[in-house]
Amino acid sequence: MMKRKLLFGAAFLFVAWAATSCTALTDCKFCKMVTTDSSNGDVNEGGETEYCGAKLIAIQGSSETVGTLTTTYKCR
Repeated sequence: MMKRKLLFGAAFLFVAWAATSCTALTDCKFCKMVTTDSSNGDVNEGGETEYCGAKLIAIQGSSETVGTLTTTYKCR
């Protein structure tokens, strides 16, 4: 009887762990690259691409400036 309780307890903990470990995989957004020219104010937007997890975190905080062009990502 005690082994059965331990087995059920271990199974419950495993299911609870598995259910919470998948939440990061569902954290996705559609992002597009936006390039702004500071010399004349022109804005060019690329197509949208879906990013998830670590890739999403990496591009959300990224910004690059080369000359008068600044490239960022806008996500929804």
